[in-house]
Amino acid sequence: MIGDTNATKNLPLSGLIVLDLTLARAGPTCVRHLADWGAEIIRIEPPVDGGEDVIGRRHGSDFQNLHRNKKAIRLDLKTKEGYAVFERLVARADVVVENMRAPVKHRLKVAWEDVHKMNPRVVYGSISGFGQTGPYRERGGVDQIAQGVAGLMSITGFQESGPVRVGIPISDLTAGNLLALGIMMALFDRTRTGVGRWVHTSLLESLIFMLDLQGSRYLVKGEVAKQAGNDHPTLTPTGVFPTSDGFMNIAASSGRLWERLCDTLGHTEWKTKPEWNTVVGRTKDRAGVNGAIGAVTKTQTGEYWTEKFDAAGIPAGPINTIDRVFADPQVKHVGMAVPVDSPLFGKTHYVANPLNMTGSTRDIRMCAPEPGQHNDEVFEWLGMSKEEVATLRNNKVI
Repeated sequence: MIGDTNATKNLPLSGLIVLDLTLARAGPTCVRHLADWGAEIIRIEPPVDGGEDVIGRRHGSDFQNLHRNKKAIRLDLKTKEGYAVFERLVARADVVVENMRAPVKHRLKVAWEDVHKMNPRVVYGSISGFGQTGPYRERGGVDQIAQGVAGLMSITGFQESGPVRVGIPISDLTAGNLLALGIMMALFDRTRTGVGRWVHTSLLESLIFMLDLQGSRYLVKGEVAKQAGNDHPTLTPTGVFPTSDGFMNIAASSGRLWERLCDTLGHTEWKTKPEWNTVVGRTKDRAGVNGAIGAVTKTQTGEYWTEKFDAAGIPAGPINTIDRVFADPQVKHVGMAVPVDSPLFGKTHYVANPLNMTGSTRDIRMCAPEPGQHNDEVFEWLGMSKEEVATLRNNKVI
């Protein structure tokens, strides 16, 4: 039942009611954080299949992992009857999350101004492509477009290859993660004021925030960072080096680590080479430094060198494929593959929430819902009669 905290009593967000109006990935990523930690999620979807509801996508591993621990109803917000139900939901909610384009949410009358009038205590979270105001406010947000506009693709990859996208939907994920943080701050603020706030970010803002090093280098010094490939933009040696069976990462840029690296590789004379004696000097001759290191590391396996570097206290490690990631003993130890009994896939695993909290587990309580799976449960919680629900269903409002 909605509001039943028995299943979530040991989770920090138990009892929190969240209305989920999100689509795609950024918004659902935010809501998944709240769901994983015990919030009661009511996902509101349109009554007609389309978009995410295409069976091949909804029943795919990505959708199922993204929408775990949520309940779902179908509701046509474009109808007078559907909107009235939405108002009743808002009256009992703590949080509303959306990532619609500005014209859409205003047309549906589910924007911050509308929801705040219905229930001033509601915390309202939004993700857009480029911001809630400004010349790009009505543009739709797509991860790869944001990666380009935010400058991330200009510093990813090798200079000879042209711009390269990051291999994950990083703007979607980052915006979702940051919005979850913002919502929690607004909920804490509500304990003092009794009033909710509008918290919003965008794919653009979240990625510029993530530029961090390169962004501050430009703002403070006017330096425009370029693609550095697998090397650290300013610290040498930090990058990818060949081994006899592949490649590995090594990070030994500080003076002490550099000396340890020279000793471990059997080239103590590098420590007294004047042009390599500082990180600035090593970075100026990055090709020479990296070439010298690679000539040694390629003579042995990655496992051999990882053990040697670990023993010397030098950060280093393999470059794993995804299958090797989940076979890694440390990954297994920290439990980043959480077991789930899925009606679609049987006994399998999803990617775990990365946060750990004493007194709580990261178990998946519910698999992703089918369309309208929780209609009856939610509408009963709202106090609606069976006749009211039947009328809505007959009129295709739900």
